[in-house]
Amino acid sequence: MQYDPVFFSRMLTELTLSFHIIFATIGVGVPVMIALAEWRGIRTNDPHYLLLARRWTRGFVITVAVGVVTGTAIGLQLSLLWPSFMKIAGQAIALPLFLETFAFFIEAIFLGIYLYTWDRFKKKTTHLLLMIPIVIGSSASAFFITTLNAFMNTPRGFTLENGVIKNLQPLVAMFNPATPTKVSHVLASSYTTCALILAAIAAWQLLRGKDHVYHKKALKLTMTAAFVFAVSTAAIGDLSGKFLAKYQPEKLAAAEWHFETETHAPLILGGALDENNEVKYGISIPYMLSVLAHNDPGGKVIGLNDFPKDEWPPLVIHYLFNFKIASGMFLVLVGLLYLFRRRLSRTLEAPRWLLRMIVVAGPLAMLTIEVGWFFAELGRQPWILRGFMKVADAATTSDHVDMMLVLFCFLYLLLGFTVVRVLGKLFRKHDVFEEMITLGIEKGGRRP
Repeated sequence: MQYDPVFFSRMLTELTLSFHIIFATIGVGVPVMIALAEWRGIRTNDPHYLLLARRWTRGFVITVAVGVVTGTAIGLQLSLLWPSFMKIAGQAIALPLFLETFAFFIEAIFLGIYLYTWDRFKKKTTHLLLMIPIVIGSSASAFFITTLNAFMNTPRGFTLENGVIKNLQPLVAMFNPATPTKVSHVLASSYTTCALILAAIAAWQLLRGKDHVYHKKALKLTMTAAFVFAVSTAAIGDLSGKFLAKYQPEKLAAAEWHFETETHAPLILGGALDENNEVKYGISIPYMLSVLAHNDPGGKVIGLNDFPKDEWPPLVIHYLFNFKIASGMFLVLVGLLYLFRRRLSRTLEAPRWLLRMIVVAGPLAMLTIEVGWFFAELGRQPWILRGFMKVADAATTSDHVDMMLVLFCFLYLLLGFTVVRVLGKLFRKHDVFEEMITLGIEKGGRRP
């Protein structure tokens, strides 16, 4: 295979982002769940919820450390792999990059204080208040980084004259048209995913026969939060469709294999394209694409044929878009089933078939996050800065990017293996039942 620095730069960036997004999602969502657990424990004077918050915090600290490493790698790769992009856009995105670092410092400082001050305050609410800047810092960090990605999709706040950026307005660049929907979708989906991952852990313990009220309460808290966040994510996804119709119509058209501009446009699910771009074996839902784009069955949806073919996004994003829709519906359904079942039975018990669905929902939610980012990035192609610079013009021309790709593959494998081992050892060493005995929550005796 002939060496192509653009190809290998894209592969290395995709690898880093795919690995980092796991820890970034956990870094944004888990603090919210910790805060909810501790708040619930204080409000109801229930030590099980307080123990949930304590144990979740231990695992969270480890994932934060890995997130810092991979986040640093992304910053380095932006400069090393995409120098032409940074030459033009670097000034515009400097403000959110600086603010993201500041937000992380706030999160890290208060996380250290929070971790080492359990049972140090007479009023339990004082310790809970320390979680507020952690939640704000982690979510603000996601906000600032996501505005950078939003800027790449709808660049604003500057003019480009002979390859030189002028008339820079940093706040306009940061608060571009893509910012509201992208930021809200990232935050809501991160909260949903973390709630479901924690719910999957509790459901797995119950399936293994650890029939203790601690795990049942964990499931109740996480599934209630997951349902609320999942519904919010779905609603924001609908707004994202309307954003695409207005600002990135070629991306929406590619996602739905919509080639001709028309009103009353149908939504296509599944299927395959032939050599003439005719959809076969797909499921067509009349008027739904017009509804998605404009809330109007008669709304006009621009087709791909209105754009130059060299500016079409990859048509494979149709399947990514379909996966997101199907997965989102499943996650909402699982939350709804759990809440409906609990309301009917008025107990914390859940049938095994539902526990199995919850166990599946956790990894599926994280996979949906990954697919969502692939959809977002592939859907912007061939642009790195939409309307100003294409990916092929932004990459480095240096040698040995392929060697860097191999080295980073080994690094991420090592980091992933280490995280799994450390987390596993941490929670095996600190068995929950033994910890409940130590804290006086349970008396000694046979384990549940």
